[in-house]
Amino acid sequence: MAQPLTETELLSLVDALADGGWHSGETLAARAGITRAALAKRIEKLRDWQLDIETRTGLGYRLTAPLQRLSADALQAAAPQCRVRVLSVATSTNALLMEGDPAQDPQALFAEFQTAGRGRRGRDWISPFGANLYLSLAWSFPQWPRQLTALPLAVGVACAQAVQAAGLDAVKLKWPNDLYVDGRKLGGILIEHRAEAGGPCRVVVGVGLNVAMSAAQAQGVTQPWIALNEALDSRGLPTASRNALATQLLRGLLTALESFQARGFEPFAADWAALDLTRDREVRVLSPARELVGTARGIDEHGALLLETLGQLQSVHAGDISLRLA
Repeated sequence: MAQPLTETELLSLVDALADGGWHSGETLAARAGITRAALAKRIEKLRDWQLDIETRTGLGYRLTAPLQRLSADALQAAAPQCRVRVLSVATSTNALLMEGDPAQDPQALFAEFQTAGRGRRGRDWISPFGANLYLSLAWSFPQWPRQLTALPLAVGVACAQAVQAAGLDAVKLKWPNDLYVDGRKLGGILIEHRAEAGGPCRVVVGVGLNVAMSAAQAQGVTQPWIALNEALDSRGLPTASRNALATQLLRGLLTALESFQARGFEPFAADWAALDLTRDREVRVLSPARELVGTARGIDEHGALLLETLGQLQSVHAGDISLRLA
């Protein structure tokens, strides 16, 4: 009976292909000490991880773009105040941390590939291996923060600043939790929490950021999207290192949560306003019960959208709704 492939065996093949160059099947099989038939099975398993592998007679195999795996050691060294782990394969980083031990907070979990990545409102989050960043950060507040509803916006500012540090100034924030570039979605935020009345509050901040995803890997994405490296390349800028970006993002999120714990949303308000994609633009707010059309006028101190409609200004709270440009 054939033995199942181990993660170590598959990661060894990923690393052999990581440079994006052509590698003959004969060479790859010899390096792993396996037959060509066994190599073909490993290639198919990597395709199950949504790796975009090209096959050509006479040349062999290659990844359509070079791949850089995340370094758990480097990320841990960059954030010594936080427990950092990197999984090759995970169901959902948010789900795993929600089940984790709060006594170990703050703790961060990265995954190279998610089998059940989740976005807001229960949507699937497409998570091909090594193409993007999938990060969740668990943080325990000593008590329920007064402006907890504004936390996704503060996190959005930290994410946008990490993207700016990678060289892309064109990033914007779309209320309540999306990063946009050139009218297309670059990333999203999902925050889940557990709390007791009058007691501590534990949040898990999930971030998905497109870095080097290809069109083939994004076939299941149903809205306009963009990858960071595509946006950088179109501007003649160097593409991003996943490890450098992950480090910047992790540090930024830890700093943001510490600041939010101490001062709430106030330190982030001006930066959010500068990054606001929809400010003074016509928008539609969709919910299962109704549709509102009006002009976005920024946000209030609790993170609610201020919508001017029919001559009146009203607050719209994030929940089971969708905001779209009219």
